[in-house]
Amino acid sequence: MTPPSRVRRRGHAGPDQTFPITPGALPLVALVGRPNVGKSTLFNRLTGQRRAIVSPQPGLTRDRIYGRVEWGGRTFGLVDTAGLDRVVRDGPELDLPANTQAQAQAAIEQADVICLLIDQREGITAADLDVVDQLRRAPQPVLLVANKSEGRPDSLELNDLYRLGLGDPVPVSAISGVGTGDLLDLLLDRLPLVAEEEAPQGEMVRCAIVGRPNVGKSSILNSLLGQDRSLVSAVSGTTRDPVDTWLETEEGPLLLVDTAGIRRPGVTKDVEFYSLVRALRAVERADVAMVVVDAQKPFLAQDRHIAGQAREAGAATLVVLNKWDLLDHDERSDRALLRELRAAYDFAPGTPFLYVSALTGRGLQRVVPAIFSLARARAARIPTPELNGAFGAMMERRPPPSGKSGRRLRLYYATQARSQVPTFVLFVNDPELLHFSYSRYLENQLRQRFGFAGVPIRLLTRKSTGSG
Repeated sequence: MTPPSRVRRRGHAGPDQTFPITPGALPLVALVGRPNVGKSTLFNRLTGQRRAIVSPQPGLTRDRIYGRVEWGGRTFGLVDTAGLDRVVRDGPELDLPANTQAQAQAAIEQADVICLLIDQREGITAADLDVVDQLRRAPQPVLLVANKSEGRPDSLELNDLYRLGLGDPVPVSAISGVGTGDLLDLLLDRLPLVAEEEAPQGEMVRCAIVGRPNVGKSSILNSLLGQDRSLVSAVSGTTRDPVDTWLETEEGPLLLVDTAGIRRPGVTKDVEFYSLVRALRAVERADVAMVVVDAQKPFLAQDRHIAGQAREAGAATLVVLNKWDLLDHDERSDRALLRELRAAYDFAPGTPFLYVSALTGRGLQRVVPAIFSLARARAARIPTPELNGAFGAMMERRPPPSGKSGRRLRLYYATQARSQVPTFVLFVNDPELLHFSYSRYLENQLRQRFGFAGVPIRLLTRKSTGSG
């Protein structure tokens, strides 16, 4: 599928970076090897971030995970990949490992230098020989890294690695960090000298793509990009690490973060728990949360729960109903269905709904503009005089109710606090007199007047000095 004309792919980013990695702008190192040799542990060690999931269970990394490494006054990109292994492609359930291998191969093709990791404790295995055979055809330099070498500086296992024909092995311990400095020095010797790209102009908007497993989050991202950036499979729970992709659009730079599917509380176990934690952290850092819902099952409580979590985290919410093309014409034109959908998300007033198909591309051209519209609304600041005038008009139109004591709320002054989430501080005679229903009325009025549709609003009350 051809990507929307308004979007141009630029690159990938770690969530804690000032600006992302653009393949081609920074030199790139790919960590490859068979499953469970410590690639993700080494990735976390070299980047200084705990981004890749680490566990004794093999095969946890599925997508390409990018990070940035600074060493010796230079900066380069690092990509963690899925374990290279033989893949049998027969049967519908095996498309996941095949796609996983394709992701690893894409990282290899993109890299300037390849780091092949071997588990020194286990020695050379048949799977290692298969990987070496694949890499012999690679045009890039290959650096052989003997991981898990703690306590084995001159061991026979290290000498045995010479028979692979890849030169001197570099002994390291990804867990302790021993030998990683020598590894980084060797990488700098092999990497091309490339001027680092400047940070994108304008403030980048961050959008986390969230939803239940298998609703099409990665498919939507790939359709927007026009390439298979995220791993897509019929197996639910395919994405485990947040996958970041930077787009340069007509409206400004945009970081899309594809996250793991969020299951019901109590269902998530073991490794999926860490995927869930990282998905929620991605939402906390996001300006906008794109909640992807299966249009064939649009009223599940878990979808609303996910939207509620995003709202509690302070992100503006956009609900995208994917697989809209699978509904028949009568269902798509049923206005009662659309009214019922809005009623189901009444806890997030003004949330926009988009009806799309990642498969056909229907409606995807509206996704990026909607994200930027929500981000602008979330970042809006209202001048204090205009804000006080608006609150005065609201309270004159509908005066606050009297409390049990017969006293009524009086507003002396209002101001907008400096916060990523629109937060308004009301200086009043008694904060306890602001009833929940009246607070909701003020929030809705603020949305209508200042365009905060789909954006969480926080009202804080402070007792004014000298008020009675």
